[in-house]
Amino acid sequence: MGYAGSRIMCDADSHIMETFDWLKSYADPDIRDSLPGLKLGGAGRMAEKAIGKAQAARLDETIVKEQRANIIGGSKGWAAYGAFDKDDRRKALDDLGFARQLVFSTFAQTQFASEKDAKLRYGGARAHNRAMGDFCAGDTRLMGIAVVPLDTPELAVEEIRNAAKFGNKAVWINASPAGGRSPGHSDLDPVWRTMVELGLPFMLHIGGGTRVMDKAYDNNGLPRPTDWLGGGENLRVKDYMTISFAAQMFLSAMVFDCVFERFAGLKGGAIELGAGWVPHYLRSLDAGQRMFKKTDPQVGTLSLRASDYIRRQVRFTPFPGEDVGHMIRDAGEELFLFSSDYPHPEGGKDPVRKFDETLQGLSAAATERFYRRNFEDMMGIAA
Repeated sequence: MGYAGSRIMCDADSHIMETFDWLKSYADPDIRDSLPGLKLGGAGRMAEKAIGKAQAARLDETIVKEQRANIIGGSKGWAAYGAFDKDDRRKALDDLGFARQLVFSTFAQTQFASEKDAKLRYGGARAHNRAMGDFCAGDTRLMGIAVVPLDTPELAVEEIRNAAKFGNKAVWINASPAGGRSPGHSDLDPVWRTMVELGLPFMLHIGGGTRVMDKAYDNNGLPRPTDWLGGGENLRVKDYMTISFAAQMFLSAMVFDCVFERFAGLKGGAIELGAGWVPHYLRSLDAGQRMFKKTDPQVGTLSLRASDYIRRQVRFTPFPGEDVGHMIRDAGEELFLFSSDYPHPEGGKDPVRKFDETLQGLSAAATERFYRRNFEDMMGIAA
C-alpha cells in the first residue's frame, strides 16, 4: 500500500540528487564543454564519496531492501532509494504511495543560473529541462519541474516551450526581479501568456532569489551554527525567519502590477518557503489595496479583492512542524499543500504524521484538499 496508506496524496515537493555528469550529459553539443561543473561548496569531496557509495549501494540487494522497507524514515540525500536513478525512483514512488509527485532539481542551477553569457544560461536551462523531462518520462505520477531564467523574455518563452516539449509540468522561476524588471512588467506578459497557453504553473522555491537577508547578519561574533538537519538548502534559524520575504515581494508585484488580473488562468506555487506567514500576508494585501487604491492607478483597477487573486491562483507548502490546521482555520482550505521534500531531510522522517496531528478536528473535505485537491487545482489535473 505504501507510506501514504489508503488515502490519495499528492506530493508538491520532491527532488532529484544530481550526479556530477548529469547536466552535461543532456546539454547540446555546442555548450557541453563550456558548462561549469557541479558546485557543492565545501561539501564537494564529501559529496563525491556519498555519490560513489550510493551508486555502489544500488547493486546490493540487502541495502536496497532495507532502503525500501523504511522509504520515508530512512536514508536521505544520495543515499535514499531513487534519489538519482529514474528506474529506482518509480519503485520508490510505489513505496511512498503518492499519486503524484513534483520533482525539482537540487544543485544543477549552480552550473548555469549565474552565467553572464546568455547562451550558457539558457543552454544550461535547456539541458536541465531535457534531463528533468527524461527523469520523469513514462510515469504520469512523476511531474518534472523545469527551470527558466526570465531576464530575456523572448529566450524565456522559447525555453518554456521547449520545457513543455520535454514533458515538464511546471516552471521554477526566481522569486526576484528579472532583467531589471518587476515580474509585473508588460515585457514579461508573453512569458505568462505562454505558461497559461501550455498549462504550466510557475513555481517559487527556496534557493532561486529567496536568500535576501544581508550576510552581515551572520557576522555576530559567535560560532556559525550548523544547518538544519544537514539538508540540501542549508537552513539556519535566520534563514527560516526570512525565506518568505522574496516570495511576498514577488507575489505582491504579481497582484498589484495586475498580472493575475490580466492572466486569470495563471497558477503558481510557493514551495518549501513555509506557510505560517500566509494568513497575515493575505490580510496585508487587502490593507494595502484599501490604503493605496486612490493614489496608485494600478491598484485602483483591480476587479477583485487583492487576497482573492492569491486564493484563486497560488498555493503554499507548510514545513512539517508548522501548524497547518491553524493556518487552514485562519486563512481557508484552498491555499495549502502537502509536501514530503523527498529525499531531502527537511521533510522529516514522517511528515504525514506531523501534518495529521495539526489537522485534527477539520472536516474530511478540508483534509482532502490539503493532501490532494489543492495540488490537482494548481496543476490543472481533472478530478
